[in-house]
Amino acid sequence: MNILAVESSCDETAVAIVRDGREVLTDCIASQVDLHRLYGGVVPEIASRKHIEAISGLADQALSNTGLGRKDIDAVAVTYAPGLIGAVLVGVNFAKAAAFAMGKPLIPVHHIRGHIAANYLAYPDLEPPFLCLVVSGGHTMIVEVKDYTDMSILGTSLDDAAGECFDKVARVLGMPYPGGAALDKMAKLGDEQKYTLPRSKPGENPYNMSFSGLKTAALNLIHHAEQIGEELDIPSLCAGFSAAVSDTLVPRVVMALEQTGYRKVAVAGGVAANSRIRHDILEAAQKLGAQVYMPPLKLCGDNGAMIGAQAYYEYLAGNIADMSLNAYATKSILGEAL
Repeated sequence: MNILAVESSCDETAVAIVRDGREVLTDCIASQVDLHRLYGGVVPEIASRKHIEAISGLADQALSNTGLGRKDIDAVAVTYAPGLIGAVLVGVNFAKAAAFAMGKPLIPVHHIRGHIAANYLAYPDLEPPFLCLVVSGGHTMIVEVKDYTDMSILGTSLDDAAGECFDKVARVLGMPYPGGAALDKMAKLGDEQKYTLPRSKPGENPYNMSFSGLKTAALNLIHHAEQIGEELDIPSLCAGFSAAVSDTLVPRVVMALEQTGYRKVAVAGGVAANSRIRHDILEAAQKLGAQVYMPPLKLCGDNGAMIGAQAYYEYLAGNIADMSLNAYATKSILGEAL
């Protein structure tokens, strides 16, 4: 089954063709990073306009790359939630028009489910059930993937997402957008013990997390150094901040593995590219004898292939939309409105 998949939830316009949920025939991406770097972050209105400019050409490019014709496409999939509402609407409207014009089924895909499915592309042998740590710019959660479309949330961030914190601290330090990658690179040169930063403590749900206190502590440290004219050891601050984020995430994943009995854990989302988190979760899981699945860096960020991968299983589960499909800025990974 060849699925034409569209992703436009933030600042990457992507159109991919994926076969049977596991084989990427092509993955065409138009990045807006250089444009948004001028503003230090994503400007939603500009992102939406750029999606409009790029999306049709990417679809043509995807067909050209594979040598497939429209008759060879069996379904059209699209990210319908969550994301920047204007950006998501561009993708949804294009996908609806394409599906209608070609007479093909329309498959709605939750963006975070897509990130989880990126692991199916990287690991053809991976099948549910397993645990997944989702870490992105807008979401941080531990998900129990019971089946391809049956999931439950064990724990989530009660405030800021880990990725948002990385980007905010990096921006205040004057690093270029996207800040998380720049901060990760700088952290490798520092001493993580030099600055003391807080870790959130378990609350009523021990799997839940909090990052707002860590972000505030880091920003206060930066501002205080500026006010008193103290030279800040930026690599060490980055190393300490990365360690604090990892120390918040990894022990909870370990606890989830121990208490659920699962011995497979995946990592998904843009922050899954962070080298400290990748190292720590691999080391911790291996001590438990658990298998770790981490997609290559190119599949950690937003892409159309991951949407096409999840779409195949949504289709098998009967999750087909009609022309009334709408876009949503926020929606639970379970499909519930927020």
